[in-house]
Amino acid sequence: MTVQSRSLTCFKTYDIRGKLETELNTEIAYRIARAFADVIKPKTVVLGGDARLSSVSLKRALANGLMDAGVNVLDLGLTGTEEVYFATFHLQLDAGIQVTASHNPIDFNGMKLVGKNAEPIGPTNGLLSIKALAESQNFSNPHLTRGNCRSLNLMSDYISHLLSYIQPHHIKALTILVNAGNGPAAQIIDELESHFKRHSVPLKFIKMNHQIDGHFPNGIPNPLLKENRHDTQKAVKRYQADLGIAWDGDFDRCFFFDEQGEFIDSYYIVGLLAEAFLQKDPHSSIVHDPRLIWHTQQICQSFLGQTIQCRTGHVFIKQKMRQTNAVYGGENSAHHYFRDFSYCDSGMIPWLLLIELLSLKTIPLSAMVAKGQQTFPNSGEINIKVNQPVEAINRVKAHYQEHASNLDTCDGVSFTFINQQQAWRFNLRHSNTESVIRLNIESKGDKSLLEQKTNEIISLINRQNTKS
Repeated sequence: MTVQSRSLTCFKTYDIRGKLETELNTEIAYRIARAFADVIKPKTVVLGGDARLSSVSLKRALANGLMDAGVNVLDLGLTGTEEVYFATFHLQLDAGIQVTASHNPIDFNGMKLVGKNAEPIGPTNGLLSIKALAESQNFSNPHLTRGNCRSLNLMSDYISHLLSYIQPHHIKALTILVNAGNGPAAQIIDELESHFKRHSVPLKFIKMNHQIDGHFPNGIPNPLLKENRHDTQKAVKRYQADLGIAWDGDFDRCFFFDEQGEFIDSYYIVGLLAEAFLQKDPHSSIVHDPRLIWHTQQICQSFLGQTIQCRTGHVFIKQKMRQTNAVYGGENSAHHYFRDFSYCDSGMIPWLLLIELLSLKTIPLSAMVAKGQQTFPNSGEINIKVNQPVEAINRVKAHYQEHASNLDTCDGVSFTFINQQQAWRFNLRHSNTESVIRLNIESKGDKSLLEQKTNEIISLINRQNTKS
């Protein structure tokens, strides 16, 4: 007999996130685990959890649910999301679950689910079935033989894998300011620092917010927000570091600051990482999202690489990379994906590649990105709240499509305008979960045009918003 239950609102499009107690608690976590076991049918699942105070109990509830279904559990302890990805593909396991809410508020938590080869479990391959079964609680009978749970430490293997992307002997003397945000990135930095010291790699680490603390005394780590960057910027200048790096709560994203403390738009980091791979392996394929494209395309063209555009979102990027065997994929949201990391995103591999590139070029980070910033200035992602996003986008489309050189609907709508006097483009798309339009604009070397067109499009959107 099916037991009816209220809808679980913690299930989002591609993962699980919810407010603690009202949307997600240990009882719900247990149900999710039972449903996960029934739908995915794994023999062994690896679990990890971020530094949030609730992660330990939620992870324990997941383990109990899995074991009751006869599944064996490997517990990695305190982890970033990519450590679960790594364990899943490195050990050739059936599945992995990371307990994390990343950059969400302190009273939230969630889960990221992957299957074999660390492929994400989303709406087309099991997430909706897991949700329905967790709601109905119509689970199969408890397994006659309960699964077991044991702790596992894969740190050595993981660190070795990270270091396989660079040649440590290339690294020159650099001072690096690292802001772990009181999250688990700190323990990875410590391990890498120890390795570099043992092998006489001349890196000096200046650490801030390095004590792992689920109370997050310095705020939830989310360097994508401008107000969260000031302390890192000041510290880079105070310690005269060659660069600064900051991570979010589960360190699947990293953010960079140059030697002057200036925040570097992740768009230009995508270009640098594409260059890092193409220098070693010309003609490789690089995947990018449609929001901002010209800088990435120019870099790849210079190094004989092939660019492949893909819809925004980790599920789509990973799928496209697998289809095309792309060596690297980059999103402007600071997610970076790597073929040899089973096409998963990592917040550790990017900065290792970047310090190697810095060492080889022997110029400051500000100089490395200056040409791209000048040649392809951009607006950054502008989020605009609207009442009727589809109508607002259609209004903008009607205004511009007659004069556009190109129209692309890969993700939302992208218009390109090129004539003898000017060249600019924009991407406009609406959120799947809220009434927000996301706008990105870039030009070829014309900042005043960029500002003019940004104001013009925002005015069009807001005019529609007022009439709604």
